[in-house]
Amino acid sequence: MAFCIANCELQICDCELGGRVNVKPTELSDRLLEFAARAAKVAESLPDGRSGRHVAGQLVRCCTSPAVNYEEACGAESRRDFTHKLAICLKEVRETRGWLRLIAKTELMQADRLRELIDESEQLSRILGKSIATAKGVAKRPD
Repeated sequence: MAFCIANCELQICDCELGGRVNVKPTELSDRLLEFAARAAKVAESLPDGRSGRHVAGQLVRCCTSPAVNYEEACGAESRRDFTHKLAICLKEVRETRGWLRLIAKTELMQADRLRELIDESEQLSRILGKSIATAKGVAKRPD
């Protein structure tokens, strides 16, 4: 899969399917916002013990960051500014995944309830990582 970015619109090329799909800024924005909402609900449902409160606070901080930083990236003043803001999104999605995995590992919540959200974090990480590489000119652009 390859990604191109123009005006914060991602063009995804799936070479196996031989087609390109344009992902509008609102689509990724909505996906990041949904991710934040779902992760915040996880935080709200954690036990009220010392660990639960600590993890919940950390989770809320990192899970809400990617959606708003992506909005900022779409209004970036330069390519460098754009990639910097996307990099922040990526770091925060990865941190969220780490906290979700810790929640599962410490059994603050059943792992099967977190599986889809962890998978979404991995997908978003790949999308953002490829987007950063493309914006920096590292990734190949589709013909």
